[in-house]
Amino acid sequence: MRYRVLIVEDHQVVAEGLAALLNEHPELRVVAIAGGVGEVEHLADVERVDVVLCDYWLPDGTGPEAVAALRAHLPDVAVVFLSADNSDEVVLAALEAGAAGYLVKSAGGADVADAVRRAIDGEILVPARQLAKLLARRRERSHRSAEHARRLDSLTPRERQILNLMTSGMDNRDIARELSISYTTVRSHVRHLLSKMGARSKLEAVVRAADWDAPTVAP
Repeated sequence: MRYRVLIVEDHQVVAEGLAALLNEHPELRVVAIAGGVGEVEHLADVERVDVVLCDYWLPDGTGPEAVAALRAHLPDVAVVFLSADNSDEVVLAALEAGAAGYLVKSAGGADVADAVRRAIDGEILVPARQLAKLLARRRERSHRSAEHARRLDSLTPRERQILNLMTSGMDNRDIARELSISYTTVRSHVRHLLSKMGARSKLEAVVRAADWDAPTVAP
């Protein structure tokens, strides 16, 4: 049986080199090359593939977005990422997108072909030590997100409203005029929201609000 491979890579010379490499193996056949997320969405309608070898950063999006577009049509397709970016956050995002493995572009040709074959067989292609590190990072991030949500939930509707206005660049006097309340009342609300957010300054609160998507919270 020959497995059908889709390569998602915007650098044509790299894509052609990968295709030539994989086609040397009798059990693999590259059936298409896509240069971005948009091309993957088109190919998903016309090509049946068993595995995708995908770069992470693409001109019109990311590898996980390309994978999501493909899996809307082919939910069982196996995925291997091949990228120059080996940062923990990027690798973790790839795994969360359902990748079987993640290789850096310095990997040898034999390693790439082996990863494609093993991904089709459903194997986990991340070393146990690295996987443990990434999962710990994910748990830490989830814990932080829960703590951030808890802190935001502790704000009163008025404090959320004031935080949103602070994020838009208003100072206390502007906020007082906008909400038709006294300057002293605004200062009191700001002091309370800083305490609840664990922030030492209004700037720190605004930065944290940006990290937590607080401006999208309705007052």
